[in-house]
Amino acid sequence: MFHEVKRYNEHQVHSITKEVPVIRLEKAIREGKSLFRPFKVPSPYESTKDIFCIREERTTDAYRKVSIDGIELRVTGVDPYEKIELRMIPDKETGLTEIRFWHKGKLLGTQKIKSKDLKRMHL
Repeated sequence: MFHEVKRYNEHQVHSITKEVPVIRLEKAIREGKSLFRPFKVPSPYESTKDIFCIREERTTDAYRKVSIDGIELRVTGVDPYEKIELRMIPDKETGLTEIRFWHKGKLLGTQKIKSKDLKRMHL
């Protein structure tokens, strides 16, 4: 299969464009006509962890804590009863899930918990 893909991309002339696909792509990139763009993390986010994650919204309680799957987590820098966004990034190698707390476009902090303690994480 690899050889067929390589042959198609690097040697075969496309029936409609009359160009070899890899040469056509390289030409488009040189001329700035390619739709491929460098990946950039949009503001206010700081990392790809904030983009490629599992997101949930929670409301802090009177003690500035949120609960997820029965686990209470303290959140600093926010008033009681404020909505915050949880951005969860599971790591299969360590068995931990990093939880990033966001409120109004600002990262409040991070905590790591065992992935097996989260019922929603099945890795």
